[in-house]
Amino acid sequence: MPHQQTVTEIRVDNIFTGLRLATTLLNELHDAFGTCSLVSISKITVSLITRLQNVKKNKRECIQLMEDIHQVLFAIINLHIESDTPGHVPPVMFGHIGKFTEIMYKIHTFLEAQQDGNRIRNFFRQGELNTLLKDCWDGLRDAKTIQSGPNLLMDVGTMQKTAAKMHIELLEIISSLSDGTTSDTASCMHPTLNGFQMSSKSFSMLPSKPKIFHGRELELNSIVKLLHEDSARIAILGAGGMGKTSLARAALHHTDMATQYKHILFIPCDSATTSVGIAALMGEHIGLKPGKDLTRPVLHYFTAHPSCLLILDNLETAWEPLESRRGVEELLSLLTDIPHLTLMITMRGAERPAKVSWSQPFLPPLQPLSDNAARQMFFDIADDFHETKDLDQVLHLTQNMPLAIDLIAHLVDHEGCASVLARWKTEKTSLLSVGHDRMSNLDASIGISLSSPRVTASPGPLDLLRLLSILPDGLSNIELLQSSLPIPDVLACKTVLLGTCLAYQDDKKRLKSLVPIREHIQKFHPPASCLIQPLQNYFHMLLDLYEKYHGSQKMANTIDQIHSNFGNLYQILLHGLRANNPDATDTILCVLSLSVFSRQTGRGRLSLLDYIPAALPQPSDHKLEAQFTIELLFNQKIDNPDQLVVQARFHLCYLDDPLLECASDSLTLILWSDK
Repeated sequence: MPHQQTVTEIRVDNIFTGLRLATTLLNELHDAFGTCSLVSISKITVSLITRLQNVKKNKRECIQLMEDIHQVLFAIINLHIESDTPGHVPPVMFGHIGKFTEIMYKIHTFLEAQQDGNRIRNFFRQGELNTLLKDCWDGLRDAKTIQSGPNLLMDVGTMQKTAAKMHIELLEIISSLSDGTTSDTASCMHPTLNGFQMSSKSFSMLPSKPKIFHGRELELNSIVKLLHEDSARIAILGAGGMGKTSLARAALHHTDMATQYKHILFIPCDSATTSVGIAALMGEHIGLKPGKDLTRPVLHYFTAHPSCLLILDNLETAWEPLESRRGVEELLSLLTDIPHLTLMITMRGAERPAKVSWSQPFLPPLQPLSDNAARQMFFDIADDFHETKDLDQVLHLTQNMPLAIDLIAHLVDHEGCASVLARWKTEKTSLLSVGHDRMSNLDASIGISLSSPRVTASPGPLDLLRLLSILPDGLSNIELLQSSLPIPDVLACKTVLLGTCLAYQDDKKRLKSLVPIREHIQKFHPPASCLIQPLQNYFHMLLDLYEKYHGSQKMANTIDQIHSNFGNLYQILLHGLRANNPDATDTILCVLSLSVFSRQTGRGRLSLLDYIPAALPQPSDHKLEAQFTIELLFNQKIDNPDQLVVQARFHLCYLDDPLLECASDSLTLILWSDK
């Protein structure tokens, strides 16, 4: 007679079937999204299947453990598929998944012990095994908080159908993301430029050619003429909103550039606050490995790659502060010492950085467009069917500044000239007085956008814009959805800001607001702490993950996300250190975490450390001040570090913290050995 399976055997077979289905889905998720933790979970699951087949003792408990693992695995898969951003999970869930992986290894150890037939050895290890089993049950109980997964253990047929359905959903997600990636790549990646192949060694993503571009023919011709000279050094200057970046983009896409340069790098410098930060951005674009200071490797790269055009966009972030200006000018000087490197910068204001012999004739700061160019730009956005009288009045409000034209033309396109003019009369009449400068008119244009019915229908769009006003790096969809912002339906608010041109998406699909708009919002509608704190908590969570899992391959995505938000973190923490912040301790701890990340990834010393002394809570928090003092010792070369060492020792004597004491002792030995 054929062998009749027992209930236990059927139960085990069902578990094996479910676990094999789960590993297949986990591997496909990894292949699609590169989540390294899923590979580890899949591999240990395969090993657990083998172990369970050979278990000799406590089989019932082992089966129950595997059933719980099965349930958590499908919860993890379901979490990836049903996430607001498919393929990605919130950082807090990432931490739970990491803990679950550790529990999997403990269960593996327990199963391994159960298949060992040595009774005497197991007798003496019984207490140890009982403790291990308790840890496994506690860990699985915590892991079930990840999310309730589908119940697949009813029968094999139901299990296979449900897994097949999840597989189809996963394939649809991968397919849709592949389509989107293809579209995005077509718009922002330029492997060819006007038919000529770009250098395969250049990793820079070039921005697209501006679609609406009028009135800058004279400036464009001057730039192209200078670019034909050897070792040109060009500075595009002007007020905010004058179209400096658009002019640079038009120049790099000029037909002559494809044959003139083998390598073209366009590097946004909004988030860089020092010369070391600028060097790190350049290193990232050309594919260098992170380091403490990439200045020399970057210079070596450009020296070894002739016929290169380097464009540094929005350089004013690092150049404007007096404390970082000298370093930026020194970096520019070193770059221009390379004979075959052509340098172009865009920067707000009318002053060119020193230590550079800029090509002559100098390009004068950009001025407002001519009337004809302003009218053509308006027509490209809002069509040309408007009454001439109304159109003249609308363009008069802009003083022919490109940003202002863009904002008002989009408003007119949605609401009509009459509506815009009527709202202007009731809301911003005083700003049309004779003698007002361009910034006054720019503020008025932004004010019109802010009073659009789409913006005022709910507080969400303005709250999101307030937050963007202090975020030079903008926000991705993942960050909008996972940072628990107190903004209902945040993606709808994003759509409103995009529709009214109060925000835009860059080539990496990050939501940003232009610098002039950010300055206007900070002046008239500054963000409240309740908007900023959730985002700070979110970024602090990422930094904690980096510190905990530093060196692990699965941290690559987290490191990239921190790099992408470095400028955001700087501004958020600066806001928290300057304000009368009741959560100053949390802000300082986040600054210290960011400082560790900065010095370990090549961005150099974090200037935010200089703001901490004034923000330290009173009475003294000895642990916090010890952490701060030790981080100072890590971050700066001091001729006489004795005073800081004494300070650290003073605070440590109030604590019982072996880790801090060990760090202090090690660092003290290093510092004194260097003397």
